[in-house]
Amino acid sequence: MGQNNNRSALMFIGIGLLAGFLASLIVGGGGLITYLVSGVVGSFVGGYLFNALRINLGIRNELLRQIVTSTVGAIIVVLLARLIA
Repeated sequence: MGQNNNRSALMFIGIGLLAGFLASLIVGGGGLITYLVSGVVGSFVGGYLFNALRINLGIRNELLRQIVTSTVGAIIVVLLARLIA
């Protein structure tokens, strides 16, 4: 059971890093920690927004859907952080 939890955590971190990196390509920024933070927080933001607004991307591949959702959320997080700072 612990092995599945470790694998899930690594996948979540990997998706967060990738989403943060993709968001930085779109809106600028950089750094490994920045990618990780914006991507992980973006995963929650994107998931919440897509669910609340009932947005269905129509992507059948679960991993790809998570990456796109997380990337959109990370873009929102980065832009909001820039507005606040």
